[in-house]
Amino acid sequence: MWPPGSEVYIGESVFLHCRMASNSSFGWTYLWYRDTPHTASTPNLRHSVSGDSYSITAVKEEDAGSYWCKAEQPESNVTAEGQVELKVSEEAPPSLTLTPNTRHIFKGENLSVQCPTSPTGWELKHLPAVHPNSTTVNQRTPCPPPGGAVCTEKSGVWLLTASSGSSGLYWCEGAGGRSNAVNITVTYGSILLKTPALPVPEGGEVVLFCQFRTENQTQATFFRDGIEIGTFNSSSLDGAVTLTIGEVKITDEGSYKCSCSDRKMESPESWLSVSPDRGSWKWFAVSSIIVLLFLIPLIVWIIYRKRQQMVFCRSCWPLTKGVVPSVPLPETKQDVTEVQWDLSWMEMTTLMDKQIYPGS
Repeated sequence: MWPPGSEVYIGESVFLHCRMASNSSFGWTYLWYRDTPHTASTPNLRHSVSGDSYSITAVKEEDAGSYWCKAEQPESNVTAEGQVELKVSEEAPPSLTLTPNTRHIFKGENLSVQCPTSPTGWELKHLPAVHPNSTTVNQRTPCPPPGGAVCTEKSGVWLLTASSGSSGLYWCEGAGGRSNAVNITVTYGSILLKTPALPVPEGGEVVLFCQFRTENQTQATFFRDGIEIGTFNSSSLDGAVTLTIGEVKITDEGSYKCSCSDRKMESPESWLSVSPDRGSWKWFAVSSIIVLLFLIPLIVWIIYRKRQQMVFCRSCWPLTKGVVPSVPLPETKQDVTEVQWDLSWMEMTTLMDKQIYPGS
């Protein structure tokens, strides 16, 4: 597994190589499996298989697991199997810098690779894409730490001219570990699409360049995952046609390519990797915790006050009818008017009795 180590980092490129002890690939066929041996892996645009090689572009957490390689030689009825465990680390590694920042480059173009700052210095490593049969890695001239001897150009920077042997993995190694690994492909064709070699942060802006070796093309059509995005005109002096994506989202991640207006020339596909904005998620989580810490005491206080009100109101409830004590009404004296009214009523009653019953 390249780059070497017990873990790989999110967003970098990884290369798996199934190498036979005889160091010869003649007459061998190779089968690759994921997680379970002898079970075909699910197709993935970021994963590519080419004989004894298995490469992963822009590693994600979901890429962790076991990878199996089975080599067969039908003539001699010989089979061999190998397994490697891929562990994905969420930690951000020291990052190398590419200028231009692209996965694809024309043959003959210049490319600079800069290792991150380190007090002990770095060594640039390159694993060629052509016949990586050796366990050794081409080592570029080590660059001493700042303040020491000066490199050919300047501290920590290597200038390369793209050639047939320039394709492959690049990473930096030092006493403190290694940087992320980037896969660079040198193109011999007439058209290529330049996408950032490193993941683009979510919410940022990215510009894709459809570049022609000849400058007589003024239009290009862009595609993502095989679906046409649109046709755009060239607005730069070098003849490159650009596609700008503002406020990049995770859904913008995918395999991009471009073609000339008459579709007679088409670029190799290039992957655009988008890194999620973990900072916003952390801020959301912290904000949620703060809100909960405020709401929990408030809810407890409201429940306590409700209970207190219920207890207070229960002590004020009226007693039932059976337990209401009888209270004697206060004695009152008859008013003079009431006495006179009673007397007149009695006299009228006596008079009526005499008329009904004469002689009584």
